[in-house]
Amino acid sequence: MSQPALAPRESLRRTLRQLGSITKAFFASERRHRARGFLLLLLVLTVASVGVTLLTSYAGRDFITAIEKKNTSAYWGAMSRYLGTFVVAVFVDVYYHWAQQRLDLLWREWMSQHLIKRYFNNRAYYRLRGSESIDNPDQRISEDVRNFTQDSLSYALLVVNSVMTLVGFLGVLWAISGTLVSVAIVYAIWGTIMCFVIGRRLVRLHYDKYQREADFRYGLVRVRDNAESIAFYRGEKREHLDLVKRLANVVANMRTIIVWNRNLGFFRNSYSYAALLLPILIVAPLFMDGKIEFGVVTQSLEAFAQVLGAVSLISSNFEGLSSYLAGIQRLGTLWDDLDDFDAEEDRTARESKQQLDETSQRVKLDQLNVLTPGGDRTLAKELTFELHPKQSLIIMGASGAGKSSVLRTIAGLWPGGSGLLERPALSNLMFLPQRPYMVQGSLRDQLRYPHHEHSMTDEEITHILHKVNLPEMLTRVDGDLDRVIDWSNILSLGEQQRVAFARLFLHLPQFVFLDEATSALDEENQGLLYTLIRESGIGFISVGHRTTLMPYHDRVLQLDCSGAWTLQDNVAPGSSSRVL
Repeated sequence: MSQPALAPRESLRRTLRQLGSITKAFFASERRHRARGFLLLLLVLTVASVGVTLLTSYAGRDFITAIEKKNTSAYWGAMSRYLGTFVVAVFVDVYYHWAQQRLDLLWREWMSQHLIKRYFNNRAYYRLRGSESIDNPDQRISEDVRNFTQDSLSYALLVVNSVMTLVGFLGVLWAISGTLVSVAIVYAIWGTIMCFVIGRRLVRLHYDKYQREADFRYGLVRVRDNAESIAFYRGEKREHLDLVKRLANVVANMRTIIVWNRNLGFFRNSYSYAALLLPILIVAPLFMDGKIEFGVVTQSLEAFAQVLGAVSLISSNFEGLSSYLAGIQRLGTLWDDLDDFDAEEDRTARESKQQLDETSQRVKLDQLNVLTPGGDRTLAKELTFELHPKQSLIIMGASGAGKSSVLRTIAGLWPGGSGLLERPALSNLMFLPQRPYMVQGSLRDQLRYPHHEHSMTDEEITHILHKVNLPEMLTRVDGDLDRVIDWSNILSLGEQQRVAFARLFLHLPQFVFLDEATSALDEENQGLLYTLIRESGIGFISVGHRTTLMPYHDRVLQLDCSGAWTLQDNVAPGSSSRVL
């Protein structure tokens, strides 16, 4: 979703603030010494590059003048100096680009790691889902960071190089003709103003380009991730139309960009060709009057081009700068929103009326209000129950009554309202969703997720797979527990749910929360797994619709869509139940 439009001046001010904030954070980070070292090396090489260009200018002048005067000895002397500057220029240029690429890579590595860390901090990745201001955060962290570090460094060095070039070649131009200096500066200022007037809309168009390209790519990824569901529904036509529509948005945006680039190109090309003629119009009469040598004419052309290029930095790079500014806006919005999430988390912790005790050995809710994330709806009013180790509870009710929301509140994914919540630390809890998450990796990685540091013997893994009725998984990897397979596409949902139970029995937490965790299993496998949970001594809370789940639970929590609830002891079917 697009951001609200800002006034051009306010938008530019905000973009520059975001650029400064990100850059300052990098050069103040733990990698600041290496970063500053590469930056210093680049500045030295930039000075060397401008110096070599100046030397080449004078060597070229003497070379052309020697040819004009047919002076053989001067010709060979100038030739040797000319070639010498080329050799030095090669070394300076190679190391300049090497240092630039190293600093760019260092910056990208730090920034990507920094954003990834903040992306997971306070579960921002979860809370950003459906955000109105942040679309496709994955693309911003990957592609936008890469483009940002490359372009920021390139443009920063371009500015430094332009300033030094301007200082160096203004003296050359002034020595030839003061008029040349005045013409170059006035011409460059006029060109910059015209480029801004003609092409200022490109910034917004490039912002939309990033968003629409990301949306198109996301549509393709979604088809890949949901291929089986689409195939069962025979939804190819619907998905095809959706992708065609996303592509049409990309194409429409690019067509507009091409039109504005064409308009800008008419001016920019005319501007460039006129720049070739201006120094000749000023210097040619001086040569014809015998006031300067022919080599000075060629030197003036090069010096004028260097000065004009330095002063025309914006106009000559306007298209690239518009794309760069759009990238900063997208990345800066993510950067600022992650800051807001951190601040909001701290504020919520200070201001929340909910009392949270993570040192408890039980799960206890005392008059806890279960709310939607925005707090605009109460799903369960003053919910109260207590669950000790080895005890169990099943939550039932109509769809939309807030069954899964109770688990999200206990897990801390959703903020609760007023009331008391006691539970063990999250490290002693496990949550089994309806569709388990299958990690990329080996079977061993799959089973020890999310505690990748835990070691498991082959015998433990083999035993637990037989325990949850998944011995065939061993044959799929030919007994190699470290073989990497695309498990999410190879395993059925029922097999994935049994893998989740295998993780549970390997880690043995104090409590487990099951959100329709056996929905894809037959009653026999469902009964086997719930019997194993009870025998293991793990306390558990289930969310489910099946009445066949009832015999495995001590109590039943019935939720109503109005926010009301009842808690009952679970007794044998056909007997009366006592409401607590």
